[in-house]
Amino acid sequence: MAELLSDAVAVVTGGSSGVGREIALQFASHGADVVIADIQSDPRTGGTPTHEKINTETDQQADYVESDVTDKSSLESAVDVAETFGPLSVMVNNAGMFRSEDVLTLSESDYDQLMDLNVKGVFFGSQVAGERMRSTGTEGCIINLSSVAGLQGSGEHASYCTAKGGVRLFTYALADALGSDGIRVNALHPGFVETAMTTEDVPVVGTDSEQQYNALVPLGRLAQPEDVANCAVFLASELASYVTGESLLVDGGLINCG
Repeated sequence: MAELLSDAVAVVTGGSSGVGREIALQFASHGADVVIADIQSDPRTGGTPTHEKINTETDQQADYVESDVTDKSSLESAVDVAETFGPLSVMVNNAGMFRSEDVLTLSESDYDQLMDLNVKGVFFGSQVAGERMRSTGTEGCIINLSSVAGLQGSGEHASYCTAKGGVRLFTYALADALGSDGIRVNALHPGFVETAMTTEDVPVVGTDSEQQYNALVPLGRLAQPEDVANCAVFLASELASYVTGESLLVDGGLINCG
């Protein structure tokens, strides 16, 4: 396999499970050294921790840092570890949470929790990464995980739409702010992805909701983590050297065709 990310050094938040895990594994398969920043190292669905899998099954280096993305110092620690491999060149702000709610009864504490994970973590993860890349003169990239919910409103997911819409606009603003440094900033917008989030947190997989969703998607299925990870590899690579301030849909055609 061609190494699209040879010599890259990446941090992936929420990289122990789901989409983040697959992004980290795909990055390593393409030649990147990777630090997993997550609240736990064990995958939610079981199996070998992501960093151990990379270290034993590839020629790349990987490490794990216990991280709370709502704490800026925690994100700085993850980048510090990554820089033992070399200058940070890729930051993937993937950690987040999904929730359904009644918008009129959602509690302030639940709102704050979702916004902290989905917006604050992306903002300060990007800030830390941008500072390090600028200080080392690295023309790297930042990839923020948004969602189709950042492009289209849903009454059952109002706070999530608010958060992911914020990530989308922040991505555009940051791309403008860092463009002169040669740092590219883009957002990925997946639809439903088959992970623990959609099997346990807000059950979609194997329910009537999945059938209804698939009926709206031109490609007729939920995304798999590798569908999103492949797009992250593209955005992190030189193939996307002139792509910044972009929202890349990974939704099987849901938004534009469904």
